[in-house]
Amino acid sequence: MARLYVLLFLVQIVLAVCALISCLSADEEKVKALPRMIWVLIILFFPLVGSIAWFLVGRERPAGTAGVTGTTRPAAPAARRPLAPDDDPEFLASLDERSRREDQERLRLWEEDLRRREEDLRGRPDDRDRPEV
Repeated sequence: MARLYVLLFLVQIVLAVCALISCLSADEEKVKALPRMIWVLIILFFPLVGSIAWFLVGRERPAGTAGVTGTTRPAAPAARRPLAPDDDPEFLASLDERSRREDQERLRLWEEDLRRREEDLRGRPDDRDRPEV
């Protein structure tokens, strides 16, 4: 019987620690009903009841999870931002456009250089036309 009490005591402590961590790490706007410090005191002074109350009433549940009545709340439509630049289609399109412009500019410079070299070769007298000394 003593082992059962020890086990229940450990479960209560683990639940209280989890509730404290959840309460202290929750965003301020997600703490409901009472201020955060009041929730911390309730969890500390009444570990079992306070922990259960925190998980049921004190925090905002993630969108789409079932409440006490079993109904689910619809998820709020949030503006979804890309996580990284390579996930953003606008960024990828701008990279593609910039790369295309740079390639066109490089090609134009190469063509100009080739024309200039060809003109230099046409204007220079040929080695065979020079008189031998």
